This record gives sequence, C-alpha cells and structure tokens, in this order.
Amino acid sequence: MVKAKVWIGRIVSFILLITLLFMLFIVISSKASGGEPTVFGYQLKTVLSGSMEPGIQTGSIIAIKPGGDMTRFEKGDVITFMESDDKLITHRIAEVKGEGQKVQYITKGDNNNAADSNPVLPTNVVGEYKDFTIPYIGYVMNFAQSKEGATLLLILPGILLLVYSGFTIWKAIREIEDIKKDTSNKQLT
Repeated sequence: MVKAKVWIGRIVSFILLITLLFMLFIVISSKASGGEPTVFGYQLKTVLSGSMEPGIQTGSIIAIKPGGDMTRFEKGDVITFMESDDKLITHRIAEVKGEGQKVQYITKGDNNNAADSNPVLPTNVVGEYKDFTIPYIGYVMNFAQSKEGATLLLILPGILLLVYSGFTIWKAIREIEDIKKDTSNKQLT
C-alpha cells in the first residue's frame, strides 16, 4: 500500500513536470518564431476550419515542410498557402495547370463541395503538409500565442507543482508526528 502511494506520487510529479516543460516549449517556441513553432525543420500550424475533415480536424496542429521548389507539387498533394487576405489555408491539389514558373494549383478542401475560387500560384505556397496531425492541440497553441495564454500556461503548471509539493511536505510532517505520538504512547504504557 505504501509503495503504491509512493509510485502514484512519483507519477503525478512526473506528469506535472512534463506538462510544465511542454507548456514552456509551446510558449517559447511560439513567441520566438513569431507565432508558429518549428520542430526539426517542420513548421507547426493550427487548423481553424473544418474544410479538410475528417483527415485533419478543426483545432488540430499539423506539420508542414516549408521551402524547396514550389512548382513540384502534383494532384493529390496537400499544401499550405497564403490567400490574398494574408490567411493561411491547407487544402488538397485537385488539378495542376501549366508548367514550371507558370504553374497554377486548383485546390479544394476535402470537406468542401467545390474547388477554391482562386488558383494558387507557387509564390503563395508556404509548404507541404507531411501527414502529421495532433487533434485539438491547436486550440492550446492559439491560446499560448496570446499574452494571457502565455502567462497562464507558464504559471499554472508551476503553481500545481508547488501545491503538490506543499501537500507532500504536509503529509510527510503529519506522518512523522504520528510516529512520534505512537512512540510517546508506547513509552507511557
């Protein structure tokens, strides 16, 4: 029973520490990269619409590989591109028109009924989606980019660690006091 409590305490401490480190990574990498963190050369982007569901869910983060020859893509590839109003979109290429520098991509969201109204030029392509997605973490990433979110995500796990440490110390002191009482009672009898 005592060993189980010790292991549960270690597991809780480990989870809180990992949470703190993960939140620290998200906040610092988001701020350092100007919004979207980069891991091993891949940019992590947040998906805020359902146009690519069910493959890419709303609120997910996806990994895209930026750079390279933006005229290399083929029908079926999923690309992230800048739309005219400075909005990033991730859609599948439905058709490739032209060749070389005159290529244009006709894109369509997997969950949309029709193709996008404007063709995508290679200069507007930011990167290629690399089949990596984590559902719902995008909501946390967006929250982490705000001032309030960054503060809360850094402070909350630290506070939880402190509270848990305080509880552990209080519990240890109480056990020591109980042992002292038992020892005193045995000496009196």
